[in-house]
Parts: sequence; C-alpha cells; structure tokens
Amino acid sequence: MNRALQMASPMRRPAGMAAVACVVACMAFPAAARDGTGPVPENAVPLGYGGGWNCALGYRVDGARCAALEIPENAYATGRSYGPGWACRRGFQEADGESCVPIPVPDNAFLESAGFGWQCKRGFRRDRDTCTRIDLPSNAYLTDALAGPGWACDRGFAAAAGECVPIEVPQNGYLTNSDRGSGWACERGFFATDRGCEAIDVPENAFLDMDSRGTGWRCERGYAVSHESCVAIQLPANAHLDRTGNAWRCDRSFQLSDGACVLGR
Repeated sequence: MNRALQMASPMRRPAGMAAVACVVACMAFPAAARDGTGPVPENAVPLGYGGGWNCALGYRVDGARCAALEIPENAYATGRSYGPGWACRRGFQEADGESCVPIPVPDNAFLESAGFGWQCKRGFRRDRDTCTRIDLPSNAYLTDALAGPGWACDRGFAAAAGECVPIEVPQNGYLTNSDRGSGWACERGFFATDRGCEAIDVPENAFLDMDSRGTGWRCERGYAVSHESCVAIQLPANAHLDRTGNAWRCDRSFQLSDGACVLGR
C-alpha cells in the first residue's frame, strides 16, 4: 500500500536539481523585453540581446505597437517610460501639463544657467517679480550678498543711516577690517577707553603682554603681581619656580606646610 502511494505521488527533486532545472529552462526561453515582445512594430527598435524591442524616441508602448507622443511646442522627448514622456526646453516651463510657456524674465534680469529660473543683474536686487536698482551711496561698493542692502562701505568708512561715513581713528589707533564694532583698534602698548587709546603703564620687572587679562602686562620670571607692581618671589628651601615663572611650588617629596616645604610623612 505504501509503495503504491509513493508511486502515485509526484516525484520530489532535491534543491540542487531544481536549481539546475531552472537554469536550463531560463536558457531555453528568452527573457521578457523591457518594453515589448513579439514582432517588432513600426517606430520601434529591436533589442540587441534576448529579443524584444523598444519604442523609438518620441513614441511609447501601447499594447503591441508604438504610439506617438503628443509633444507640445518648445518641448522635447525624454525617452522615459514614466511621466508625460517630454520636458520643456531651456527658458520654458510646463503649464497645466499640456504646454510649455516662456519663463517670464523681468527687465535687468537673465535666465539662470539651468534655465529653470532667473536672477537679477549685478547692481540690481530681486523684489518679488522685478529687479530694482541698488542705491549705492558714496564710498561704497556692490556685494553679492542676498541679504542686507547689497553694498558695503569702503575701508575707512562705516555704514550709518544708509550712508558711508568716515571712521574716526584716535591717536595710536589703526583701522581694522572688521564690519563690527568701532572699526579701529589700539596699537600695541595701548588700550581702548572712552577717550581713545591710552598707553599701558608697564611696571618695573614686567613686560607687555596683550593676551594677559586686563592689565596688558606680565611680570618677568621670578616676580609675582602685587597690586599694580611686580615683586621678587622669595623661594623657601626645597622649592622651585613653577612653569609660569611667577609662582613657586615644593620640590618632589616635599609638602607645603605653613609657608615652608617639609618632607612628607
């Protein structure tokens, strides 16, 4: 009984044999074409591999034939199987999906390189759908910045109420290239105040240091700040100046105790 059932049931093939059978079958029958199969119709191009055909540019598959696309004026065929199959030429834009109309370019403007929009000529700026002239004041030059007035003041001038006014540089000061602040800075050895640039009073045993905090000077090595002067550092026994040179620390194996360096316990 079991033998009869086995003979009546379909034969089961190992997985490897099924894969080989699939390869043989795929080689025996050509792969389906991307666009069409069967006889090559009019306005079609046969594929060079596997059979099948593609519609020529300007046509699209419609069953077993290639139907002509309705390409509007000022458009070109894209050859794509999706979408309308056409796109507008440079300088034109799609209207209602049926036509290509010119992109309106206002006076004093030009088409962008890609042809999808426009931008104003130098010396003009966009104002909605028009280009208005930039009012350039004296002692100023045009910029390419989209934000702001479209101009900047020449060196030595600062913008104020739409004009470029001279920057008043105090004695012992110089012009900077910064667009922020006063437009000037003090020379080395001076610091800015409401009255202008005042000289930094460097005490004895100190030197100019513009990176220091507030004072503009720093004590020489072996000296420490005391009020507005530099006093000599008195090193206790078994101590040395630290890496700054303006303070001291105990030698190795010694600990600070009541201002002295003593052996650690």
